[in-house]
Amino acid sequence: MFYRFIQKSLYIIFKIMFKMEVKNKGEIPLNTAFILASNHYSNLDPIVLGVSVPCKLYFLAKEELFKNKIFAIFLKFFGAIPLKRKRIDVLAVKKAISLLKDNKPLVIFPQGTRSKELNDIQPGVGYLFKKTSVPIVVARILGTDKVLPRGKKFLKLNKIKVIFKRLKNIGNNFTAEEISEFVWNKIKDMAVYH
Repeated sequence: MFYRFIQKSLYIIFKIMFKMEVKNKGEIPLNTAFILASNHYSNLDPIVLGVSVPCKLYFLAKEELFKNKIFAIFLKFFGAIPLKRKRIDVLAVKKAISLLKDNKPLVIFPQGTRSKELNDIQPGVGYLFKKTSVPIVVARILGTDKVLPRGKKFLKLNKIKVIFKRLKNIGNNFTAEEISEFVWNKIKDMAVYH
């Protein structure tokens, strides 16, 4: 209940401040697990996704963000799971699979870190799909790199847009790498909407 109140309040603030536009919200499955794969430009991206989707999302977030105990409480309240990025974090991966099998939606940023380059990709999306066979929804976030650029601490006024698309015809006969590449190409293709 409190989560939904915060979520709706932030949505209104983002709508007023950044004229946030959410396209194709109907592509998001309700009351079921799914993987939400998105580009990642800014620290604002998880919040933007969190207020754009009508259910509680869970995130894999770099463990460095949890060093501040107060901020760590905030992150965990909003569904963040600490992830070690310098090696394969078996515990985080198991937690992610467990959440998906428990009917919870999980956000993955295939870039692995904030970047304006849309080239590098991690195989995590494909691996989790192979383990769970849940639907995959892709998101393209536009404008957050202007509102809160990497390395900056203060927000600037700029329009934010989020586009969703549910992927179909993904077979388990593909490798994790092939699935991840397919998902990433779909995210890149969504730039034409801008």
